[in-house]
Amino acid sequence: MKKFKKNIPFGYPLIDKKERNEINNVLNGHIYAHGPRTKKFEEEFCKYTKAPHSISVSSCTAGMHLVYKNLNISNGDEVIVPAQTHVATAHAVEHAGAKPVFVDCDPKTGNIDPNKIEKKITKKTKAITIVHFLGLPVDFVKIKKIAKKFNLKIIEDCALSLGAKVNDIHTGLLGDAGVFSFYPVKHITTGEGGMIITKNRNLAGKLKISRALGVDKTFNERKIPGMYDAKILGYNYRMSEFQAALGIHQIKKIKLFLKKRKENFTFLFNRLNKINSIRILPGKYNNCKGSYYCLSIILNKKIKNKRKLIIKYLNKKGIGTSIYYPQPVPRMSYYKKKYTYKKKNFLNSEEISDNSICLPVGPHISLKDCKYIFDNLNFILKSI
Repeated sequence: MKKFKKNIPFGYPLIDKKERNEINNVLNGHIYAHGPRTKKFEEEFCKYTKAPHSISVSSCTAGMHLVYKNLNISNGDEVIVPAQTHVATAHAVEHAGAKPVFVDCDPKTGNIDPNKIEKKITKKTKAITIVHFLGLPVDFVKIKKIAKKFNLKIIEDCALSLGAKVNDIHTGLLGDAGVFSFYPVKHITTGEGGMIITKNRNLAGKLKISRALGVDKTFNERKIPGMYDAKILGYNYRMSEFQAALGIHQIKKIKLFLKKRKENFTFLFNRLNKINSIRILPGKYNNCKGSYYCLSIILNKKIKNKRKLIIKYLNKKGIGTSIYYPQPVPRMSYYKKKYTYKKKNFLNSEEISDNSICLPVGPHISLKDCKYIFDNLNFILKSI
C-alpha cells in the first residue's frame, strides 16, 4: 500500500450554521430548560417516526430507567435482556431495582435470539427488553408472541435504530415504549440526550411528569410564578433547550443521513462480502429495514487472534474503528461478580464481541473514503 493517510473518524457529528445559530438564539434568550425548542423537537420527532407521543430526556439510559419505573418494574422483578448490547441497557434495569436476565444472541444478526427467551422466563419476569443491534430490527413477531403468552411488557432500546422499521413501523413503536440516543456518534446528535416514544397516552403522561421531578407545572404553565406541586417522586431527566436546539435541525437531516449511510454500507458490504476470512452482519433481512449504523465484520477462527493487529493498522492509516460491544454484558466485572458467568450460555455473543471490528459508514465519509477503507482492510487481511 502507498504511504498515504486519511482522517476518517468512526463517527463525526455534522453540525452546520443553522444549528449554531439556533444555539446562539438560546444563549441570547433567558429560557434554557422547559422551553419551546424542547417541545418543537418532540413534535418533529413524532412527525418523523409517526409516534403519537414523544418525551425528550437527558439521555437514552435515563429514558430506559424512566420507562421501567413507570411500568412498575422494581425490586424483585426480572427483565429479559440481550447479552450482546451496551452495558447501559442492563444498568437501567439494575437502577430500577430489578434483575437483568441475560439471553444469548442470534449469530447471524447479533440480535437477541427469540428461541432462547422462554426458558429464561420465571414468575418474576415482568418484561422483555429488545435491542435493535447496530440498527437492525429484531425478529419481533416471535418476541411479541412470547410476550403475549406470558403477559410481559416489551421495552425497545433504540439507541442505534433511528430510521429502522419493521413492515413500515418505526422501531420504538413495536412494543410498549422505545428509547433513542443522541450521543455524538449516533444517527443524529444533541450532544447528549434521548427520546422516548410510545403509543400509550397514559404512559406518556406519566413519563412527562416523572422526568421533571414529579412537578405538575412547568414555569410556563404556572399562573403564579414559583407556585407548583410535586405529585410524585420524580427525577431530573429533562433535556435542555441547547440540546433541543440541535435536535430540531438534526432530525430534518435524518433522511439524507440515512441515505448516505445505506450507500456507504452497501459499497463496503458488496466488496468485503467476497473475502473468505470474514463475515459481515447484515443491514437488512426479510421485512426489516435497518438504520445502517456501522458495518461490523466478524473475523474467522484462523485470524481472530489478529484483531488487534488489524485495528492498529487501520487506525495508523487514519481509519476510525470501534467494537460493538467489547464484551457480552454478563461477562463484565459488575455483572459477572453479582450473577456469575457461564461461558456456554453466551457463545454467540462472545464470538461477536471478541472477533468483530466495526467500520464507519456515517454521512461524514464519501465513497472515496469507503474505497480507501476497503483497500486498506483488504490489504491487511491478505497480509496476515
